Amino acid sequence: GKKSLRQKVVDELKHYYNGFHLLWIDTKVAARMVWRLLHGQVLTRRERRRLLRTCADLFRLVPFLVFVIVPFMEFLLPVFLKLFPAMLPSTFETESKKEEKQKKKLNAKLELAKFLRETIAEMAKRNKADTG
Repeated sequence: GKKSLRQKVVDELKHYYNGFHLLWIDTKVAARMVWRLLHGQVLTRRERRRLLRTCADLFRLVPFLVFVIVPFMEFLLPVFLKLFPAMLPSTFETESKKEEKQKKKLNAKLELAKFLRETIAEMAKRNKADTG
């Protein structure tokens, strides 16, 4: 069924709370990683990617906070998200957006694989014609 306005507002508030909570946890973990880096330890590839994602999320948080702090500006958030889809920190993404992004990446990889397969087939034909 349809959700009431009150339920929609409560769901949005929960979404923002969970997003800020996850960002806080990521920030604490990233601070520990930076501390380890400053003391000469080496980060794994996964840790380095997480640190970079968290730093990018913190930089994305600045324009996002404008929408949260300024009254009634959150109504413009969907418009700006359509114009700038990477503006939202990763901890605020919904599952549907994550799935959509994964589908786009998979389709791009499939197109690249198809292109490479066709290119290799053409190269094989040329080499066969040159040697034959």
